[in-house]
Amino acid sequence: MEKKLVSIVISAYNEEGNIIELYKRLLQSLEKCPQIDYELIFVNDGSRDNTLGILRFLLLENLKIKIVNFARNFGHEVAMTAGLDHSNGDAVIFMDADLQHPPELIPQIIAKWLDGHDIVLTKIINNEEKTWFAKLMSGAFYKIITLISDIKIPACTPDFRLIGKKYITTLKDMRENSRMFRGMLNWLGMFNAAEIEFIAPKRFSGKSHYNLSQSFRLAFDSILQFSIKPLRISIYLSAICALFSISFGAWTIYEHFRLHQPSGYATIICLISGLSSLQFIIMGIIGEYIGRIHIESKSRPLYFAELITSKNENKN
Repeated sequence: MEKKLVSIVISAYNEEGNIIELYKRLLQSLEKCPQIDYELIFVNDGSRDNTLGILRFLLLENLKIKIVNFARNFGHEVAMTAGLDHSNGDAVIFMDADLQHPPELIPQIIAKWLDGHDIVLTKIINNEEKTWFAKLMSGAFYKIITLISDIKIPACTPDFRLIGKKYITTLKDMRENSRMFRGMLNWLGMFNAAEIEFIAPKRFSGKSHYNLSQSFRLAFDSILQFSIKPLRISIYLSAICALFSISFGAWTIYEHFRLHQPSGYATIICLISGLSSLQFIIMGIIGEYIGRIHIESKSRPLYFAELITSKNENKN
């Protein structure tokens, strides 16, 4: 009986200190899965260190490795997309190269898939890398997403997951520039999903590449990508402000003619400043949506990369 093929997509950006250890632990874990065959797809996301050199070295000893080498840094979501594009497996497992996604979970993930689950999610019950402030911000992120977005994204479910053949083809056809795999899967809906809980350890080497501003940007992108609620909220705020302005105008007329009191200059200035600020915020939200339409209308490729395999590597 022919073995099923599992593609493991690993996103790597400046991970020279983690690649060797990750590779060793991956092989140890995959030895426990004799019922499947595998391919390892490393996506080098424009690393500036020796990540690519180490990957080329591993490629010489393992024919099951592919390297998707980006011409520059295109970002984590695009890196996962590139790995998916170059996968041939009946299932694809996504993971990061920083070893916060333990390779030791892979046998459990594959077992769930072989039991008939189309998607196998993982859920972080504790992250040893994050500070209390980072955990607080992460919780706030998911609450905001749930409140504002039309797509509900479960909290603490990283991109460390398996997707089956049913989803692979559809996800390959989704080519929008603003990407968030977790949101895209929830937009599709999940048939027969399983979940595995784990504790995310500290990075084996190096520091996280996500700072606070990038996390805020991810949250902002996630909201705009899957919802037009910010535009609806703008309409509601505008309506409230219009009613308030009419009420204030009526009160000013009453105050002037009935109470014979002069209108407050400071009050008028505060109102003008507040309403002007609200207008700029609403214009900014509209501008973000228009800008995304502009980018999508160009229909540019998501990335530019070279595929390095044992065949073309041996020719060099």
